[in-house]
Amino acid sequence: MDEEFRDPRLAAIYDALDSDRSDLDVYVAILDELGAERVLDVGCGTGTFALLLAQRGYDVVAVDPAVASIAVARSKPGAGRVCWVDGDAAAACVTDRDVTTMTANVVQHIVDPQHWQATLRAVCAALRPGGYLVFETRDPAARGWERWTREATYRLTSVPGEGNVESWVEVTDFSWPLVSLGWTFVFASDGATLTSASTLRFRERDEVEASSASSAAPWGCPDGPDTLSPDTGLGKDVPCATFVEVSRRAVFAYLGYYNHDRLHSTLNYRTPHETRVSYHQHLAFAA
Repeated sequence: MDEEFRDPRLAAIYDALDSDRSDLDVYVAILDELGAERVLDVGCGTGTFALLLAQRGYDVVAVDPAVASIAVARSKPGAGRVCWVDGDAAAACVTDRDVTTMTANVVQHIVDPQHWQATLRAVCAALRPGGYLVFETRDPAARGWERWTREATYRLTSVPGEGNVESWVEVTDFSWPLVSLGWTFVFASDGATLTSASTLRFRERDEVEASSASSAAPWGCPDGPDTLSPDTGLGKDVPCATFVEVSRRAVFAYLGYYNHDRLHSTLNYRTPHETRVSYHQHLAFAA
């Protein structure tokens, strides 16, 4: 696990260094469109998304194995409206969720294939029949790691309670499909330099599909809701196996419809640039 998630000092400055969370807007739009009420947020980190949902009236269970990050989340205003759980997806122990989410880089931090399959089974077990799994993963074709250099990522941030903090990230190892990164944080207040190492797994679309098929029931036709908005939300009017990029962060986004023994995916909404996109792919996992 990255030090920036488990080190108390780094966890405390995480939000200040990643203050633009407009990437969460599309998740909120999807959940609102689905009419969801109960959400499981896997890899909740410092709780930004979970608290945003709680403020909007959602029943939220948020889980993360990083104790320092969860501690930050629990200290925030409104934290009492969220059920916080230390651990992985299986630790949530819920079976009634309308939607399970894995935002940002959560999916890519799961680098071991067996752990990935176990996570998928756990998040699906948390869903009620007819529930949804929504997650994202970066598009390898964008080659984002080529821009992860000190020169391109260097920032000087004024952090309340800490003063100025310098930060940057660099690629430390490239062993496809794994990309290892090294974060550096320099605190002006006491001259301390802290580092954090992490590894991301990039997945092609074919791998995501194969990971579903490896433990799947026979592929079938989607049986999702019929009352979703044709203009701003999700729909069923898109062809099977169509793939698109759906965000300015060059990621693949998936919305899965879980119905007993199959997890289907259907996505149809507008990006931040208001470009019409549609995605419809069967993703089936054993219950």
